[in-house]
Amino acid sequence: MQRMFKKLSSAQLIMGSFALVILTGALLLMLPVASRDGTSTTFLGALFTAVSSVCVTGLVVYDTATHWTIFGQGIIILLIQIGGMGVVTVAAAVALASGSRISLRYRSTMQDAISAPQVGGIVRFTGFILKGIFLVEAVGAFALAWVFIPEFDFPQGLWMAVFHSISAFCNAGFDLMGQQAQFSSLTRYAAHGYMNLVIILLVVIGGLGFLTWEDICRNRFRFTRYRMQSKVILFITAVLLLVPALYFFFFEFDALSGKERFWTSLFQSVTLRTAGFNTVDFATISESGLMMMSLIMLIGGAPGSTAGGMKITTFVVLLATAIAGSRREHSGHLFGRRISDETVKNAVTVFLLYVVLFLLGGMLISRIEDLPIVTCLFESASAVGTVGCSLGATPTLSSASRVILIMQMFFGRVGGLTMVYATLTANKDTLSRLPLENISVG
Repeated sequence: MQRMFKKLSSAQLIMGSFALVILTGALLLMLPVASRDGTSTTFLGALFTAVSSVCVTGLVVYDTATHWTIFGQGIIILLIQIGGMGVVTVAAAVALASGSRISLRYRSTMQDAISAPQVGGIVRFTGFILKGIFLVEAVGAFALAWVFIPEFDFPQGLWMAVFHSISAFCNAGFDLMGQQAQFSSLTRYAAHGYMNLVIILLVVIGGLGFLTWEDICRNRFRFTRYRMQSKVILFITAVLLLVPALYFFFFEFDALSGKERFWTSLFQSVTLRTAGFNTVDFATISESGLMMMSLIMLIGGAPGSTAGGMKITTFVVLLATAIAGSRREHSGHLFGRRISDETVKNAVTVFLLYVVLFLLGGMLISRIEDLPIVTCLFESASAVGTVGCSLGATPTLSSASRVILIMQMFFGRVGGLTMVYATLTANKDTLSRLPLENISVG
């Protein structure tokens, strides 16, 4: 077993560890004690829930509040926490707590898992991540308790505060509100400014990435000292929050009052960062709005964060490369720094993988279920982007379509490059090169 472990690459270890946690979670959710009716949940239903939890997606086939017991909900939030932190980070935390020595090879795996720039200082950085996660989630739970405890009794209100704080920070989108029309997700708090603000902050903090927060903590307001990646993430995050919010405010929610319209527009813009909560029925949004939402869900959050998607940096690298190509410049650049050819290749690979999976999944589900293509593409983007927003189609899907969503969620959380590196054997660089010949494009 140890020899086999040593032969696995970092990508294979990451993918395998996610799969193992998912399978364990599915088996636990199948136990009769996990469901309120005392019967065993089907394997596919439990597997779908476990995948959605570990991949911090939020798509569900069973209502979390009414189908699962406290034990089942506890398993779900534990899987969300593991998925948000990353399985490798959790394993490193256990090793640090037990005083075990972390090998160089495992440090390299940790670097790949959290998208750290270098192996040096990775253990210290992991400690920073763990402290930050539990601090933010604890503060979030305390803030949410002021809303939930007065509305529900103390034990239930406290549990809901902890559950929603972890779910929001990990960008998971699971909720305990129930599926009644007036309680679906967080729709009952659509005009509740305090509740909206707390959830928004938790989602944004989780989606910025741990490297970005290290930059912020170390350099404070000295923006010029930030890494180029942190500058890109902060700037594009602001743009991708502002533009959809303005669109929603001016074009989608005309029937709402001014206050509710403001918070609803801002919240829906934030939830597209792969959070998965909603304070409005998405079925009321126009088809053009749904397609815009699908594209933003595919972009996702920052690398090394609790968010999913192809990542902001992938989108920006492609955009910068396209701008450089239109200007006949040798390479793209951002904030006075040149982008390497290797980074561009990786961005193109990830982009194509996500787009193909998004379109193929949506078309297959539409064909299998005979549903409108816009609805299926929305669910597909939500799955591959690990968002969790839904038009209500997921619980009604057949087993074949659920398997498609399971594969998309797993791919979206593990990551495009990790999946490629884990399944394909890389060719070693050689000094020889194939003959060069030009091909026309555009």
